[in-house]
Amino acid sequence: MNKIIKEKLAILPDQPGCYLMKDRQQTVIYVGKAKILKNRVRSYFSGSHDAKTQRLVSEIEDFEYIVTSSNIEALILEMNLIKKYDPKYNVMLKDDKSYPFIKITNERHPKLIVTRNVKKDKGRYFGPYPNVQAAREAKKLLDRLYPLRKCAKLPDRVCLYYHLGQCLAPCVYDVSEDTNRQLTEDISRFLKGGYSEVKKELETKMMEAAEQLQFERAKEYRDQIAHIESIMEKQKMTMNDLVDRDVFAYSYDKGWMCVQVFFVRQGKLIERDVSMFPLYREAEEEFLTFIGQFYSKNNHFIPKEILVPDSVDKEMIEALLEANVRQPKRGAKKDLLLLAHKNAKLALKEKFSLIERDEERTIGAIEKLGKALNIYTPFRIEAFDNSNIQGTDPVSAMIVFLDGKPHKKEYRKYKIKTVEGPDDYGSMREVVRRRYTRVLKENLPLPDLILIDGGKGQVSAAIDVLENELNLNVPVAGLVKDDKHRTANLVIGDPLEIVQLERNSQEFYLLQRIQDEVHRFAISFHRQLRGKSAFQSVLDGIPGVGEQRKKLLLKHFGSVKKMKEASVEDIQKAGIPQKTAHLIIEALKK
Repeated sequence: MNKIIKEKLAILPDQPGCYLMKDRQQTVIYVGKAKILKNRVRSYFSGSHDAKTQRLVSEIEDFEYIVTSSNIEALILEMNLIKKYDPKYNVMLKDDKSYPFIKITNERHPKLIVTRNVKKDKGRYFGPYPNVQAAREAKKLLDRLYPLRKCAKLPDRVCLYYHLGQCLAPCVYDVSEDTNRQLTEDISRFLKGGYSEVKKELETKMMEAAEQLQFERAKEYRDQIAHIESIMEKQKMTMNDLVDRDVFAYSYDKGWMCVQVFFVRQGKLIERDVSMFPLYREAEEEFLTFIGQFYSKNNHFIPKEILVPDSVDKEMIEALLEANVRQPKRGAKKDLLLLAHKNAKLALKEKFSLIERDEERTIGAIEKLGKALNIYTPFRIEAFDNSNIQGTDPVSAMIVFLDGKPHKKEYRKYKIKTVEGPDDYGSMREVVRRRYTRVLKENLPLPDLILIDGGKGQVSAAIDVLENELNLNVPVAGLVKDDKHRTANLVIGDPLEIVQLERNSQEFYLLQRIQDEVHRFAISFHRQLRGKSAFQSVLDGIPGVGEQRKKLLLKHFGSVKKMKEASVEDIQKAGIPQKTAHLIIEALKK
């Protein structure tokens, strides 16, 4: 514990609020809330913790805190701070998973659509459905049963749906508001569980049609009944009240937490959501943060009722979501809650071996790598590689590994601008200069380790730029390959020395993954650039072929090889005039 932290711990207030933990680069790595800031923040720096919390504490070099007037304010502030800083140790629902709904639009002539976005637009939403296919099948069935408008914009004449009896054609005929209201009420009743009544009505009509020897009409009714049975009745009823509800339960063990969510719609369990993440504080506190993020993500639909365990603060969730929250003590709802908890416990148990193995390959590997290099644990590693063929189209690429895993949204590609010919040292100097000039200018996080795919020359070039031009002191190491282009050695220092790593160790495998990934990224960028320049060069100077037509040809054929195999007619199909197509064929033959 450093001097700054000791001084701040001594003056912490005994009030609710949020705290922001920072690493040595002043990057926010964890955000938390507390009913009493003094007790919560001090607890991180005293007593014993599991390995994950110890790892978090080992990175903390400073912290800030914000006092709030209540616990609910602290929870809301915590959620906003997590969104703002995206701290690596916080629970963050980063997947874009959203569920489809069936919507009756709020228009003069309403229509039925499938959507994933629930908005406050006075439309009626039904769902969510387990997947988009189930929602589309349900909509298709409703289209057959209820002739609502189908077109996005009203045409000037009737369409095929009118002739099929699936639309009243408001584009041509006058459809009253009462008629539209009755149709939407029938659809709402159907989707709220009234399909059993519709099914009975269709069965009656089917029997009447059969008695009148209208076998085609009877067959249509039979098919509609079959669709209702397959789409609407295939889930087993779990509740008899037909209420939409979400059921939350969690389990935690060995520093990990699993939250299981059951989606119950119209009394049917239609889907579940499983989330697993590290635990750095009390499970009840982590759960409150989770449930707040869960509903704020993509404006997730809040059902009529939410079931949660007894251990959490019900009033806090109600105030946060403005929803009806229940903690059942007995009966079918309690059984559903226990079932969700059982699933969470089983999911956590099954995942432990995979979690431990993944940690050994990632966090464990970078900790061992830091010790082998005698540097601070390289939580953030940036790796560089050059790519060119005899100096043509020289490029460089940079990849980022965070906590031993690739962080692809921070990958960068560089076209070499100041170097001519096959000069790997000059290329490395340029790209390192450009990268870290920008890092300093935009106050981006510095890496804990820079890896260069190359030997002494490239490493020395990178160090020279960092130390003598940018005045940065960041460890730089080189990844040297053998004659079979495989990772052979790791070199560091001045003069460069080989770092002895066991070939079957996780830290060596991590270096292999980094070297393979940066090489793949650089090569793919070089191929992409070379392909474009080759394609453009053969078309340059042909009368009538400008940038727009080059793009048309590239989109249509994809490569010069396919263009050479094409006829004049094939080139014309790409939108090129006949005269110009002849000129292109002649140029390609030469």
